[in-house]
Amino acid sequence: MAGVGGRAPLGFKRWLSSSAPAPRVCVVGSGPAGFYTAQHVLKHHGGARVDIYEKLPVPFGLVRFGVAPDHPEVKNVINAFTQTARSERCAYYGNVTVGRDVTVAELQQAYHAVVLSYGAEDNRVLGIPGENLSGVYSARAFVGWYNGLPENRDLKPDLSCETALILGHGNVALDIARILLSPLHLLRKTDITDSSLAALACSKVKRVWLVGRRGPLQVAFTIKELREMINLPGARPVLNPADFTGLENTIKDAPRPRKRLTELLIKTALEKPGEKMMEAQAAAAQAAAPREWGLKFQRSPQEVLPTADGRRARGIRMALTRLEGLGDSAKAVPTGDTEELECGLVLSSIGYRSLPLDPAVPFDTQRGVIPNSSGRVEGVPGLYCSGWVKRGPTGVIITTMNDSFDTAQSVLEDLQLGVLDVSTSREGFGAVESILHSRGVRPVSFSDWEKIDAAEVARGKAAGKPREKIVDPQEMLRLIGH
Repeated sequence: MAGVGGRAPLGFKRWLSSSAPAPRVCVVGSGPAGFYTAQHVLKHHGGARVDIYEKLPVPFGLVRFGVAPDHPEVKNVINAFTQTARSERCAYYGNVTVGRDVTVAELQQAYHAVVLSYGAEDNRVLGIPGENLSGVYSARAFVGWYNGLPENRDLKPDLSCETALILGHGNVALDIARILLSPLHLLRKTDITDSSLAALACSKVKRVWLVGRRGPLQVAFTIKELREMINLPGARPVLNPADFTGLENTIKDAPRPRKRLTELLIKTALEKPGEKMMEAQAAAAQAAAPREWGLKFQRSPQEVLPTADGRRARGIRMALTRLEGLGDSAKAVPTGDTEELECGLVLSSIGYRSLPLDPAVPFDTQRGVIPNSSGRVEGVPGLYCSGWVKRGPTGVIITTMNDSFDTAQSVLEDLQLGVLDVSTSREGFGAVESILHSRGVRPVSFSDWEKIDAAEVARGKAAGKPREKIVDPQEMLRLIGH
């Protein structure tokens, strides 16, 4: 495999014959960024040993807790990650919170290189009045709830209203809309959690608006996700033709993905029912799709409006915006006009946010990333980062893969050029184990995870699902005899 950015991977076979101690690399975080970093180092260095630390007992990060339950094919990367974890030069230690159970400085004492790949564990806040009212949730918490993320298992979102509003025009917003409106028989075949399935079975939500501050040419959906939403059984798209009139000319020279996406939106918005379709048939089709969803553009949230008792959300006031500039760089500027929309459920899908892990690690709070150059943390030799904490919470799994290979390549180069001194051997997990033991922390191994995995699959089989996720970490630990 060619190195990222056209760099061919460096040859490291000479390490096998020399008596130099094996380089020990530690990766913090077991999502795609962590596993791809580990995979690349192991593949291109015949002697390196990689230990992966994870705060939850279970691995795979957003592949397990972020990917929608009805997109099982996206989770196939887990097979490759499992192969990496089973390598004799790789070890997984779950149930270890770096920054609390063991510090980054302690990891640096135990390893030649430490790579921070812990992702974005928080959400961006709206910063508007009323966002703490009951009925307002972050997309991150809502997705975590239906995907079995332990910290969100008690969310209990109130789905008793008819209209939900999602702030954001990205794939996560589409995922949430799809889950809210999907027929139950489709969701029952997925690994969605039992409790969220029960809540969705009682849901009164039948209308979902996806609201964005910019226009149709700035939506961040990918075409596959948009097409899936448009074709969702039992739900019809409600798009205002006026939003799309005249866009055909504007997109003539747009990049192909943007062009195809916009063409699909235009077609959906402007499609006229066939002449032959009788009114009765039209009415029947309407009745057969009792649920609906739509896109609202050029609206920026100003305030979540409370019910009379001041406790719950009853709607949202939005500033109408106009666009300045063109394409992806267009800015939304308030016009001074506002609009109110009734809704009892508000989901904010305006992005995830990384948090600082340890005071010893530089952190750019403005951008929510660790300052770095090609994954090398600025001013801290031997410390690296990959994934969302390196570049910000954007992109899909393939973006993270390339980004992680790039960081791994920096580690490999620094090993070869002697920037990382491997002449002194490091104890790796041996040193960390005694620290954890002294602090009463028992790590979870990959074979422990495989027991949890088997139990989930068995429970799922009984319910006709691919798996039934265990959502309580204590139950996971009991299952493996911790």
